[in-house]
Formats: sequence, structure tokens, C-alpha cells
Amino acid sequence: MSTYQPAQPTTPGYDQSMPGALPQPQPQPQPQQQPNMFQVSSHPLALLFLILFKSCALALYLLGNFFTDNFILIFVLCVLTLAVDFWTVKNISGRLLVGLRWWNEVNEDGTNQWIFESRDQAVAVNNSDSRVFWTVLYATPAVWGLLAIVAFFSLKIQWLLIVIIAVLLGSANLIGYLKCDKDQKQRWNQISSSASGSFMGNMVSGLMGNSMAAGVMGRLFSRG
Repeated sequence: MSTYQPAQPTTPGYDQSMPGALPQPQPQPQPQQQPNMFQVSSHPLALLFLILFKSCALALYLLGNFFTDNFILIFVLCVLTLAVDFWTVKNISGRLLVGLRWWNEVNEDGTNQWIFESRDQAVAVNNSDSRVFWTVLYATPAVWGLLAIVAFFSLKIQWLLIVIIAVLLGSANLIGYLKCDKDQKQRWNQISSSASGSFMGNMVSGLMGNSMAAGVMGRLFSRG
């Protein structure tokens, strides 16, 4: 007589050749970490200083009272940090991150002249750098504007001076880069239009030349 043997379970990782063996745990796939904005940036150092000086100015304004009661010291440190941030964004961050640069000159007659520099159309810009740059540029005067409203309704007039300087400097950089970006797009459109016009003119000239050549050859080989 044959004896009855129960069937072994078919659990993944279970070794049926060893009675009573426990199933082996299957290795779980490790989740892939998404790279941060500094890892995908083409100029991580410029991106760092774009955020660093703005954060330092905000930290000095919001947390300065926790370390000292000397308003003059806080005022001087905030203004210096805001000035360094303004110069860095205008001359370095914009040129490296989005390929733009602007400045304003005063002519002899007292009028202001905007001067813009932009990258070549063939040079591509890192999309992550561009997105972070424009987001920070728009957010800076907005954040300081909210702080200005808070300082005004809190009757902190002396602190309002710091906020007004921050709003003016942040707005100046925003307006300057918006004008520079608009000027760049206009230049590129003019270049594209002139290139298209040259291409069409060459094509029409080529067709006319071919037609004239065909006419001459037809007359040479025609009867009479």
C-alpha cells in the first residue's frame, strides 16, 4: 500500500528539497532618489549663492532680535547683505544660469540707458537653473513686500526701512531681467526673420536662374 504524502507549498523562495525550510525573503527594490536642484544644475555654486545671500538677509531681519538689541548693527548687516545679493544676481547669477545680464547707465544729458547682454541662440540653458532663477527672482520682492505690510501695520517704522530697501533692490533686478529677456527674444525674432527672408530670396533667385537657363537652352535647341 502506498502512503499518502501531503504536497509541499509552492511559496516563492521555499526550498522543497529541505523539509521544514522557511521561505527565503525576496530582495525588495531600493527606491531611487531624485536628484536635487544642485545635482542637476550646470552651475551649482552660482545657484547656491543665488539662494544663500537672500536667505541670510531674511534670517538677519527675522531673527536678528534674538541675538542683539542693537538695531543699527542689524540694519547695517541687512543692507550690506542685500547689496551683495543685488550685485551677485545682476552680474553673475543671471549670466551663468540664464545667459542674461543687464545694467543701467546715465548719459551726460541725465537720461538713463538700459544695456542688455544675452547668450547666443545656439547656446542652450539648463531648464532647472532657469526655473529656479526666475522663481527666486519673482519670489524675492513678493516676500519682502509681505514683510513690508506686516511692518507697516505693526508700526515698526525703523524695520520698514530695511524692507523698503529690499523691495527696491529685488524689484530692480526683476525689472532689469524682464527687460533683458524681452530684448533677447526680439533679437532672436529679428535674426529668425532675416534668416527666413534670406532663404526665401536665395530660393527665388535660384528658381529664376534655373528658369532663365532653361529658356536659353530651349532656344538653342528649338527649331528655327
